[in-house]
Amino acid sequence: MRLTMVGTGYVGLVTGVCFSNTGNDVTCLDVDPNKIDKLKKGVCPIYEPGLTELMEKNHKAGRLHYTLDKKDAYTNADMIFICVGTPTGEHGQTDLKYVNSAADDIAEVLKDLGPNQKPKVVVMKSTVPVGTTLAVRDRIRAKVGPSIPFKVADNPEFLKEGAAIDDFMKPDRVVVGIEDESVGDAFKELYDPFVRNGHPIFLMDIPSAEMVKYCANNFLATKISFINEMANLCEAYGADINRVREGMCSDKRIGHAFLYPGLGYGGSCFPKDTLACIMMGDKCGIEATLSKSVHAVNQKQRDRFFDKMIAHFGGKTGIGGGAAGMQGKKIAFWGVAFKPKTDDIREAPALTLIRKASGYGATCVAFDPVANDNAKAELGPTATIVDNLYDAVKDADALVVSTDWDEFKSPDFDRLKSLMKTPVIFDGRNLYRLSAMRDAGFTYYSVGRAIVKAK
Repeated sequence: MRLTMVGTGYVGLVTGVCFSNTGNDVTCLDVDPNKIDKLKKGVCPIYEPGLTELMEKNHKAGRLHYTLDKKDAYTNADMIFICVGTPTGEHGQTDLKYVNSAADDIAEVLKDLGPNQKPKVVVMKSTVPVGTTLAVRDRIRAKVGPSIPFKVADNPEFLKEGAAIDDFMKPDRVVVGIEDESVGDAFKELYDPFVRNGHPIFLMDIPSAEMVKYCANNFLATKISFINEMANLCEAYGADINRVREGMCSDKRIGHAFLYPGLGYGGSCFPKDTLACIMMGDKCGIEATLSKSVHAVNQKQRDRFFDKMIAHFGGKTGIGGGAAGMQGKKIAFWGVAFKPKTDDIREAPALTLIRKASGYGATCVAFDPVANDNAKAELGPTATIVDNLYDAVKDADALVVSTDWDEFKSPDFDRLKSLMKTPVIFDGRNLYRLSAMRDAGFTYYSVGRAIVKAK
C-alpha cells in the first residue's frame, strides 16, 4: 500500500518506519524543514532503540520517503495517517489545532484531485477525544463537497517509549474503528504481517476505538497512583512496600505490571490522557471522580518526595519554608527522562524536583544517559547538565535518583561516597536494598520503605 504519515514525531515516525519494513511505500510528511532535512540524511530526531537502523534500511531500499510537500504526500496515498500532536491546554482540554490543520490540508488536495479519484482513507492515529474522528470527517466533507470520495477510520497506537519497535512489530492487539467494511478489510491486509502470532485485530465503531486508548492509559495510570498511595501508607505505618507488593501481586488477578512505587507517571500519554478523560466527563456532565483522584495523587507524589528533601535539610515544607535548609546546597540528579530507554522529558518528575530545589536556593546538577540535550533546552540555567554520572555527584550534598536507568542500578558506592560532600541519597525509584545502603554508610530515603540513617 501507499501510506502517508502526517507528522514525524514519535508516533508518526515509528509507525511509518515499521510499515515500510513490511514492504509498504511510506511517505512521512512534516512542516519542519530542519527535521525533514535531518531525516533525509538518516538522522533520527528521537531516541528509540532500533529505530535508526530500520530508518536507514528502508530509506535505502526506496520504501521510506520524507517530504515537506503536502500535495506530493497526499496525491497517491491509499491511506493518510494523521499522527500530529494533541497537547493539553491550560485547563486540561485537548488542543486539536494540529489535527484540524491536517484535515484542512487533506481536504484541499482531495478537492483538487476531483470526484473520479480512488477513495482515500483518512486515519486518525493521534489520540483524540471521542467524536474527533467523525468531526474531522465532517470538516473535510464540508470543504470538499458531496462528490469527492473518501473514508475515515481511527487506529489508536499502543507504543511504549523505549520498546516501540517491538510493540509495533508484535502487538498485543490492533484496534481499528471503521464505518465501512471495506476499510476493515484493508486494515486486515495492512496489519497481517504483524499479527501472525495470533493476536487479534479488533474492528469496531469509531467512537469505541477512540475510547479504547483512553481507557487503557487511564487504567494504567490508576495502577501507578494506587501503588504510590499504598506506599505512602506503608511509610506511615512502618511497612515495606516492596514486601507488600510481593504479597499482593502474586495474586494472579492483580499481576505485577505498573505496580511499582516511585515518583509517579510522566511522559506524553498518561498525564494527557487522564486529563482528557476528566475533560470529556466535564463536557458531558459526568464527573470523572476516579480520574481526578488519579491525577491528584500523581501530582502530590512529587511534592511528597520533595518534602522529604526539605525535611532532611532542616527546612519546613510550604512556600519559602525550605529556603533556610536548602539554600546553597548542591543537589545531584541521576536521570531526567520520565522513564528509561527514551529521551522524552515531557512531564518528567525530575523536572519538577529540579525546579523546586532550584527555587529553594539549591544548585542542581543533572546527568541522563540520552536526555541531556533535551534537559539543557528545557531547564536552561536552572540546572547544570554533565556528561557523566560521577561528575554530577562531585561535592554534592545529596543525590536524587529520578529515572531507573540500568547504569544507575549498581554504581560504585565507595566511589560515590568519596565524591559526595555528604552521603545522602533520595531514591525515587527504589533501586537499592536498604541493607546495602546501611552497609555502605549512606543516609537513604526511598518510597514506601524505612529511612536508613548513616552511622
